[in-house]
Amino acid sequence: MGIFSDSIEKATANTFTRPVPKSPRAQMRFLVKSEKGTKAAAERLGISQRTVERYLTGQIKRPRKDLAARLAEEVRKRWQPRIRERATKQAATTGGIVIETRARLGFTAAPGSTDDARIRLITQHLPPAYAARLFDAHAAGANDQQLQAIAAEGLQEIYFKDRGRRASGLQVEFTDIDYVEMDF
Repeated sequence: MGIFSDSIEKATANTFTRPVPKSPRAQMRFLVKSEKGTKAAAERLGISQRTVERYLTGQIKRPRKDLAARLAEEVRKRWQPRIRERATKQAATTGGIVIETRARLGFTAAPGSTDDARIRLITQHLPPAYAARLFDAHAAGANDQQLQAIAAEGLQEIYFKDRGRRASGLQVEFTDIDYVEMDF
């Protein structure tokens, strides 16, 4: 995953009402329940069905590092789907999304303007339309460049063009991203 996908996942994880299971046994139990069986959970993790059963009975308590990471990731992806869906729907319809980034932002504009790219720290609320586009693209499996383009367009329209009140010919260039954090 890229920086934008991770940021969207982290923002949705902040909406959870209960903590994600921490122990490998609890994580395995949840994964088996969500996958509707030990065989499907084993296939998802790339291990044998018998190994999954051993985790459930407590015979194995500590997974290998790579398996622990895969297990935690699979559980995090499936944890509280209705809460996640409700939060993203609200952000996409009424609330919008807040994006905080430190990146190199430059733009092309009319001659004589200051269009040199420079590192900027921006915290900006993007309206629901941009949040909906980001969530739809993320759900459709868009890569980080596509998500970055949507975010750049949102910052261009809201932050730099002030919703169309100034700088009509401005085109924002969003590069050298240090970090991106989103919240809704």
